[in-house]
Amino acid sequence: MTDPVNNAFEHLSRLLPRPADVEPKAWDVVQHQLGTDLPSDYKTFIDTYGGGYVDTYLWVLEPGCANEFYDLIHADEERAEANQQLWDGGEKKPAELEGTDARLIPWASTDNGEFLYWLARPGKDPDEWTVMVNEARGPWWEHLDMGFTQFLAAALSGDIRSEILSDSFPTDPHTFVPSADFV
Repeated sequence: MTDPVNNAFEHLSRLLPRPADVEPKAWDVVQHQLGTDLPSDYKTFIDTYGGGYVDTYLWVLEPGCANEFYDLIHADEERAEANQQLWDGGEKKPAELEGTDARLIPWASTDNGEFLYWLARPGKDPDEWTVMVNEARGPWWEHLDMGFTQFLAAALSGDIRSEILSDSFPTDPHTFVPSADFV
């Protein structure tokens, strides 16, 4: 039996150049700050790559980033507040959130202002969380029935195409610049 998450990470590792030295995160501390566990494939990615800039467009957020704009904890607080203000002001919530205690946790942003989130549903293991993409400065949402690594590998290989993300993403060849290079 094949493991789609491990296969996706292996595929992603072939597509995306790895940086040199990356310090593993203290995940217990991070998860305590967020109030939830996180998907294991994301933790593996961050412990392997760190947060960073993919194909000069997509910023993978990381906990503890020295630049608060690319810090997972800061982004989670900021996006939760911003989204709540929008919904309280009359913007329609994504259908996937209506009538549930589901939570959106941002894991990436783009140069254009789009955000990519996990749809964290109560009772769902974080490894089963799926991806939501929100357009910049607007109410359009996409729900993709796949996890972090599966989405990133499929987006970089061209196997899927988000209608929201830029047509110039991905690039060829792929690039990855660690967030540490920008602080």
